[in-house]
Amino acid sequence: MLAVSDDGCGMDRETLNNIFEPFFTTKRLGQGTGLGLATVYGIVKQNDGFINVYSEPGEGASFRIYLPRYAGDAVAQRRPMEEAIIAGHGETVLVVEDDPAILKLTARILASLNYTVIEAHSPKEAIAQAEAHTGAIHLLVTDVVMPDMNGRELSNTLTRAYPELRTLFMSGYTADVIAHRGILDSDVHFVPKPFSKQLLAASVRSALNGT
Repeated sequence: MLAVSDDGCGMDRETLNNIFEPFFTTKRLGQGTGLGLATVYGIVKQNDGFINVYSEPGEGASFRIYLPRYAGDAVAQRRPMEEAIIAGHGETVLVVEDDPAILKLTARILASLNYTVIEAHSPKEAIAQAEAHTGAIHLLVTDVVMPDMNGRELSNTLTRAYPELRTLFMSGYTADVIAHRGILDSDVHFVPKPFSKQLLAASVRSALNGT
């Protein structure tokens, strides 16, 4: 995996949906052809890879290119045993994510792991959901960069109402980029997107246990 991040002006959702289209550009006439990212996309796909992009207006962008491992001759090795996926014990988890697809996927994974899931598409909705909830909320799983309020601010707000609440932050930006921008401290519980079911399960359990 090759990751490249910047701290530029970022992109809105409409721009993100078109950045790999040939000749699509946000530059003025004569300043660019719009073929740069389309060429990158073509090279990556020709090599059986894929590319993910994460960006928010005003928060820069992060590109991740995934390429397959070299498939030449290799010395036979024993496959390591996969770690068991750790399920929950019915704990209530509030998931906050402004991307509907990621929100649904995260909620589905957590529900399959025996967690009680509350979904929210924004910090404002999350606060309203928390105020309306009559039981305990054990864990907040929140995106870091969101409109109006970032994940750290949301966590601080909810912790005042739920002092025992623990938080797991998630982001398409890498942890070092997030820490460098001063959005999060370096020692918080963090899981990068995209994540596997096993990684999310382990990260949630670690956050709940405070380890």
